[in-house]
Amino acid sequence: MALRLFVRVAHAGSFSRAAKEMKLSQPTASRLISVLEEQLGATLLVRTTRSVTLTDAGRDYLGSVQTALDTLDQAEHAVRGTGELRGRIRIASSSIFASRVIVPILPEFMALHSSLKVELIIEDQRQDLIAEGVDVAIRFGKLADSASIARSLGRWRLMLAAAPSYLEKHGTPDTPDDVTSHRTILAGPAANSGWTFSRGEEQVTVRPAGDLSISGSEVGINACLAGLGMVVASYSSLRDHLANGELVRLLPEWEMAEIESHALFPSGQAAKPAARAFVDYLHQSLKNY
Repeated sequence: MALRLFVRVAHAGSFSRAAKEMKLSQPTASRLISVLEEQLGATLLVRTTRSVTLTDAGRDYLGSVQTALDTLDQAEHAVRGTGELRGRIRIASSSIFASRVIVPILPEFMALHSSLKVELIIEDQRQDLIAEGVDVAIRFGKLADSASIARSLGRWRLMLAAAPSYLEKHGTPDTPDDVTSHRTILAGPAANSGWTFSRGEEQVTVRPAGDLSISGSEVGINACLAGLGMVVASYSSLRDHLANGELVRLLPEWEMAEIESHALFPSGQAAKPAARAFVDYLHQSLKNY
């Protein structure tokens, strides 16, 4: 129990939150960690009135303990042989993918695995999966590390859009080159490179000025809805806004590139059965998009 508690405290950054999750009193949780530190002869956590952080020794220990617990969970899962998933799965995703894709499928997935707890980590910046204790992360764009353990989730079509209020004030571009004279919002995976448009054999790449840069796609789309400029995002993210007229697709005769998506598992260790099961379910659900 002490090892699982240590992992929960490390991830939660709070004794009270971890104790509550494990149905322990806070004094009991604190005592268990103190005993563990005494046994190891090392301080694992630095406690302050506002937070709990890992020491260097604690960070190293966390990686080893997490791997050991994952292996134990997999062994127990194999011995039970029932297909029932238990424990907790930590899923990292951008806010827009989490809200529009993952959350809608979670009710049925969790109903199928009623003993499984899901922790959804909303993060638009890329994490160190092992350090953050993430079991599976949904990533868009080219993978930086080709050695990572990844499963393709398909490709997502990008398109350029703007709000009617913006177009009324600034006009509508007729060609890709016109985009450079407009106000643009750089957000999400499409923010890090030029915008490439294709029409038959013709291809044009423009470098938007980026009057507004935002790390998350969802906030970028909200900024576009507010009339702050044009944005490039996936069709799945824009679909509802296009359908109800809140946004207008621009340069519809031009196609934009597709962006890759992957489910990424921590390297150097076997993926949790629950993580694999979730990705299988997600992959099947994405066929409807």
